Amino acid sequence: MEKIRRIVEGNDTLAGKVFDISVQSLIVVSLISFSIETLPHLSETTRYILKAIEIITVILFTIEYLLRIIVTQQKIHYIFSFFGLIDLFAILPFYIASGIDLRSIRAFRLLRLIRMFKLVRFSRAIRRFHKAFLLAREELILFFSVAMILFFFAAVGIYYFEHNEQPYAFGSIFHSLWWAVATLTTVGYGDVYPVTVGGKIFTFTILMIGLGIVAVPTGLMASALTEARRLEEDEYNKLS
Repeated sequence: MEKIRRIVEGNDTLAGKVFDISVQSLIVVSLISFSIETLPHLSETTRYILKAIEIITVILFTIEYLLRIIVTQQKIHYIFSFFGLIDLFAILPFYIASGIDLRSIRAFRLLRLIRMFKLVRFSRAIRRFHKAFLLAREELILFFSVAMILFFFAAVGIYYFEHNEQPYAFGSIFHSLWWAVATLTTVGYGDVYPVTVGGKIFTFTILMIGLGIVAVPTGLMASALTEARRLEEDEYNKLS
């Protein structure tokens, strides 16, 4: 049992690495076949092949899931962990025929690659990013709080400018929130847009503010990452 556990949970052996790579390859095959299924006008032969691939992958994923439960020393912890739930949801709809297709959730299983690689520089980068987030946490919280307020006031403003001219597009402040999100994030889908002079001027102002909505958190994180790297280098220099 210990040998099987090292293969399933670890990757410090050749068999463990082969197991991890095989599972990751199976996930990729499953996601590709799932994507192909969405193509229109597939032949019956192609659909049959895709169905066969799905059955095979689900069986193999089920075996892997059960193996992980059997070999782990903390079974309840694994079952209710992030990866445990992802592993379960990736196969459960196949068996209960719920009509809910959750195969795309298997993409999250590729996150196991992080554990498989165990690169020193990668884990160091994660720690640096975490430290940067802690350094800029208060500023980010304040910024996103202000951003939420701006979203609301943008929706209120465009509602008063455009409601009479476009009662269907801007029927309420809640309807106007979609325009506010699309404009302040500078996405600008164009499905809802102002037609009045006041609405256009107001939109221009909101667009200018939207540039800051996108740029500010980027600048905060960039500065925090630079500071985190400097602190890391200072710690390294002290140790050496």
